[in-house]
Amino acid sequence: MKVYKRLVRDKVPDMILRDNQLPVTRTLNDKEYEEELNKKLEEEVKDYLVNKNYIDMIDIVEVIDAILDFKGIDKDAFEKERINKANKKGTFKDRTYLEKIMEQTD
Repeated sequence: MKVYKRLVRDKVPDMILRDNQLPVTRTLNDKEYEEELNKKLEEEVKDYLVNKNYIDMIDIVEVIDAILDFKGIDKDAFEKERINKANKKGTFKDRTYLEKIMEQTD
């Protein structure tokens, strides 16, 4: 027996059954779900940072999508806000690295 105690994708229990194993699951309440989504996001970001594999980014996006759904945030509205912020502050495409800010002298 292996103990996991973690949020998994919806189809994972069926995959475990197909491997002739018995998954023991339960449905999380809202508080637990939000906590586990946050843990999962942190886990997936760490995986990406270690592996530097774009496939790990898929999991990050999937978790963010689930967080948006949970919080009732419309994905189109989210994307619109993302674009607005990019238009105001820019993106990270120019690779600008701020070393310091110096006081101007007259």
